[in-house]
Amino acid sequence: MRIAKRAGFDGIELNISEDEYLTPDTPDADVEKFKELAQNISLEIFTVSSGLWWNYPLTSPDKKIAEHGMYLVRKGLYIARLLGAETLLVVPGMVTPEVSYDAAYERALAALKTLAEDAKREGVIIGVENVWNKFLLSPLEARGFIDAVGSPFVRFYLDVGNLLAYGYPEQWIKILGSRITAVHVKDFHANIGNWNGFTNPMQGDVNWIAVRNALREIDYNGPITAEIPGYKTLPDLGIKHAGESLKRIFKSASASRRDSSL
Repeated sequence: MRIAKRAGFDGIELNISEDEYLTPDTPDADVEKFKELAQNISLEIFTVSSGLWWNYPLTSPDKKIAEHGMYLVRKGLYIARLLGAETLLVVPGMVTPEVSYDAAYERALAALKTLAEDAKREGVIIGVENVWNKFLLSPLEARGFIDAVGSPFVRFYLDVGNLLAYGYPEQWIKILGSRITAVHVKDFHANIGNWNGFTNPMQGDVNWIAVRNALREIDYNGPITAEIPGYKTLPDLGIKHAGESLKRIFKSASASRRDSSL
């Protein structure tokens, strides 16, 4: 948190995992300590993320696994509320050799319609993220999916870097519009085209000016969070460079709130 603050970030995204600092079983008092630590250095916790739904997908054909995924969303919403976060990032499911695209769509839609009530009760938005899960592969489909859930508490968490392998982030932004609740930023080398292609903002092939202008066009005023690999050497310098880059690009985009977080 202190490194992020020194690097000029306005906030931070905390991650829930099974066995690290913040888990689904972390006692409430300890969760609130994270909030207090952030407040003590004037750092906001805008969003909460988790990769737990890769192991417990909402679209699993195994009911026990899918039900545990639902439980983890509910726990994540509760933790996000304790932290004062606005949005919980949720991976909606995945298409696999065992789970067909139509089955994944139906299961994810049903799950999120149910979880929308939990999100409303906690006052935290579920942000459905575009990840490399072979699901929701076009902005039109993503828009239709969010509209089908039909709740202001289920919106879209747009990851700019993840999109470059199969689309153009600025187009997704304009099509999704007000359905976007939060934004992840990292860069991507399209000529590499796999996990090794991810890099820090301004070092890959994302058209950052087009992304900035698209966000301005839809009047987006939420957080822009750097989800970055950083530098192997002097990682704190990598965070500092990312913070400076994001400020240069996005702080000039609008007079409205456009916070950067790590």
